[in-house]
Amino acid sequence: MKQAWKVPEPTLRRLPWYLAFVKLLKGRGEVVVSSTQIAKEINVDPSQVAKDLSFINITGKTRVGYEVDTLVAVLEDFLGFTSRHKAFLFGVGSLGASLLHDTGLRQYGLEIVAGFDVREEMRGRLINGIPVFHMRDLPAKQKEYGATIGVITVPVERAQEVTDRIIGAGIKALWNFTPFRIRVPETVVVQNTSIYAHLAVMFNRLNAINPEV
Repeated sequence: MKQAWKVPEPTLRRLPWYLAFVKLLKGRGEVVVSSTQIAKEINVDPSQVAKDLSFINITGKTRVGYEVDTLVAVLEDFLGFTSRHKAFLFGVGSLGASLLHDTGLRQYGLEIVAGFDVREEMRGRLINGIPVFHMRDLPAKQKEYGATIGVITVPVERAQEVTDRIIGAGIKALWNFTPFRIRVPETVVVQNTSIYAHLAVMFNRLNAINPEV
């Protein structure tokens, strides 16, 4: 398997869309799929699909396409969805609790094994079977669970403080749901997913198309 870090980020963002579509085809009993089919569904150029798939260890048959079962398996493995990644969630508010209830994350290799919060009343609770601890318990629980990923859903004013504590505990990848651009060492991976930023983009496009809205 080729190293995922060498793949351009736009390609990495498209590959899960390809996977979702091909899994739908698999569910329908389809055996092969062409880059043209994928391109039409995802609304990209067929040559782009072929280029994106060139980064993974799979080749299609001329005028036939890719075997659906093989493409699903290779994409899931390449994207890391078949591996088990333990994660801690920080900030068990409405968004954090929703993520703890999202059992679909496990299907993609992310297992949130514990939540952390600064509120004493949250300590000891179980949300969807997942235990919630106080932030001061983090060092001990990291030794116990060995999480590699931190999911950050804390208030924006606490984002950097919590980030520093997470990194101090030895976690090397952060999924940041706050609108704050956290600062981390170069050895720590950050994926920013601010729903507010996406809302701003959607509202701006909506206003451009329908100024009266």
